[in-house]
Amino acid sequence: MDVKSTWGNRFIISAIAQGGIVTILAMGMVGAQAVFTKINIIQFLSLSFEGPAKWVFLGLMFYLILIVAIAVTAIFYIHLEINLKKRISSKTKILAWIHLIGMNVGGTGGTLSMVFAGLSGSGIIDLFTTGQIGKQNLTIMDSFVEPIGLFIGILAIGVLCGGLAYTVAYLRKTED
Repeated sequence: MDVKSTWGNRFIISAIAQGGIVTILAMGMVGAQAVFTKINIIQFLSLSFEGPAKWVFLGLMFYLILIVAIAVTAIFYIHLEINLKKRISSKTKILAWIHLIGMNVGGTGGTLSMVFAGLSGSGIIDLFTTGQIGKQNLTIMDSFVEPIGLFIGILAIGVLCGGLAYTVAYLRKTED
């Protein structure tokens, strides 16, 4: 008997891919520090935590939380499809797809936008163009508010659709 969780597998693959993205991001930060040895980027960001730099750390923390949330969601779908022997029907598949895409596009877009906003506002981005850390630019932060809000809206819609898909499948009679 071949038992598998289609949606659980999709979310696991997604969590693995997101883990790869955050690993590449971390390697990029370490690589930048290796290239710009005269400036301790992490120390600069941590010392300026009161300003835009806190967005870098919050964005990274939320991104790590997102990856865990995607993996936990996979476990929910695995439980639903394997243990409870419930299936996502053709009608609820649309909601499950919105869930998967919403978490990945909305969550990733929102968190990485926060990271980029923090790097831009703190002046670290100037390091890559001029070789020097630029001045703090709080006004540039305003241009990130709407995109971050949009991404968080996409994330919220995805999670709500996923909750609805899961609930509908859970309440449906078991298919033997």
